[in-house]
Amino acid sequence: MNAQSKESSRLLWKSMIMFLIPLLLSNVLQSIGQLVGSIVVGRYLGVDALAAISAFFPLFFLLVSFAIGVGSGSSILIGQAYGARNEERLKAILGTTLTFTFILGLALAIVGGIFTWDILRLVGTPDNIIEVSVHYARIMFWSLPVMFLYFVYTTCMRGTGDSKTPFYFLIVSTVLNVALLPLLIFGWLGLPKLGIYGAAYASVISTVLTFVVMLIYLRYKKHMLQFDASVRSKLRLDWGLMKLLLRIGIPSSISMILVSLSEIAVIAFVNRYGSDATAAYGAVNQVASYVQMPAISLGITVSIFAAQSIGGNQLDRLKQVIRAGILLNYIFGGVLILFVYLFAQNILSLFLTSEYTVEIAHRLLMITLWSYLIFGHAQIIAAIMRASGTVLWPTVFGIVSIWLVEVPVAYFLSFHTDLGIDGIWIGYPAAFLVSLVLQYAYYRLSWKKKKITSLIR
Repeated sequence: MNAQSKESSRLLWKSMIMFLIPLLLSNVLQSIGQLVGSIVVGRYLGVDALAAISAFFPLFFLLVSFAIGVGSGSSILIGQAYGARNEERLKAILGTTLTFTFILGLALAIVGGIFTWDILRLVGTPDNIIEVSVHYARIMFWSLPVMFLYFVYTTCMRGTGDSKTPFYFLIVSTVLNVALLPLLIFGWLGLPKLGIYGAAYASVISTVLTFVVMLIYLRYKKHMLQFDASVRSKLRLDWGLMKLLLRIGIPSSISMILVSLSEIAVIAFVNRYGSDATAAYGAVNQVASYVQMPAISLGITVSIFAAQSIGGNQLDRLKQVIRAGILLNYIFGGVLILFVYLFAQNILSLFLTSEYTVEIAHRLLMITLWSYLIFGHAQIIAAIMRASGTVLWPTVFGIVSIWLVEVPVAYFLSFHTDLGIDGIWIGYPAAFLVSLVLQYAYYRLSWKKKKITSLIR
């Protein structure tokens, strides 16, 4: 490697780390409100209250999956437009994304709000918590249009390489959420005592206020993606861009939806073991959501940098991007996983007061924790392919690993062996390993041989 290549590689590593750190912290902060809510609910309102929230989590993730898919497609298109320095197309992508996302969020809010009870009953939510879970779920459903808009707006900003502004406003959102939690749950300062529902209202109110303040800030700073007349004029469905957006976003949404459905299948398995097991599942999910953050953040980072490289016709940088992403996955992910292994009992005790429930959760966490490094490796390989618009086969491989490996393994081992509930969690590392093998094989044998061109003209 000559001096120029070394300098280019050094600058790329620096840029990726500078982008990654605010993004990673953003993902952490995004979960802190939910984390604090779970701790407060689990410790002060009881296991049944935590189980009520946990029973709804897979369903809510299913709905958010639509926005994640749209945001994923939009960030790739914006990344390519930004790399090509095409500001007109960049704003057209933003306008189309916001319009489509709002319509989607409104439709899901209406359908979800109407059929909440039926869906939660369908997944086997225990009778002693279903009424509370339904009420909590409906509060969250009606907030979906604004939550979706906030999500995709911050995702679009990251497509331009700006991960700092979303991070700053997640700080605002998190502070608001944490401040509102005790006020609304316990009825402090003369506010109504809402109990478990206070956690939902705190999340909704903090998101709406933060989104409004963020739009004002972007206009004040004259940000490239400020919501000005040039963006408002693009608030329509540009069908050419919609075709590209859906081509990339729909497979990602389908993948996320099928992941969510698999989680619904898993919680249906878990629910058969009672509300203690459901609460343990909720606590493990909370910890796992943090453990997989480096992998998810690096997948986003790799896709953005790869999309900008493709838009700017700097295809020689792609190999450097994926190499840096994989190494950072094992460094960041490895340190975090080691920390959780060492302090797992203490961490789980933040959520749970019952020793029996903590024991279940600890056992499940020990089974799956290491495999999130494998999950991250597969995410990064899929991310660089998606940045070029290749989304079908990475999506198919993800679906295969979940529905033909994770769910069958979890079902068979939990219902037809002596492993019981432990068998459910063995399905996760099995699926991650199969996914990595399939993604890497396609990357080496097919994608690397293709001609890579920008999607934005």
